[in-house]
Amino acid sequence: MSENKSFEQRSLISVIGDDDTVTGLLLAGTGQVNEDGKKNFFIVNQKTTDEQIADVFDDYTTKRSDIAIVLINQVAANRIRDRIEKYVQAFPAVLEIPSKDDPYDPEKDSILRRVRKIVGE
Repeated sequence: MSENKSFEQRSLISVIGDDDTVTGLLLAGTGQVNEDGKKNFFIVNQKTTDEQIADVFDDYTTKRSDIAIVLINQVAANRIRDRIEKYVQAFPAVLEIPSKDDPYDPEKDSILRRVRKIVGE
């Protein structure tokens, strides 16, 4: 029962990405600020440090029980690749997405690499 309860609490999509990606997803209705003032989105720019990205990723994946999916631009994911590679939990699911200026590279996507290993490609 507690597993279902935990799953039912996970209702948000969070996003870590460039300004255009985050803005687009906010316009689509994914943005939320909870009662503690915590946002489910984080904008990464040239001044953003790898440590800041890693802290937000850790917050979304380990500390927040309301997030079901973490969308992260592949450029930001590359900056914290070690954290992405170590993350193996089913929830929240972590999905790498392209940004407007940087095409998606399937060879860098850790989830896709895991799937290929399982399938035997």
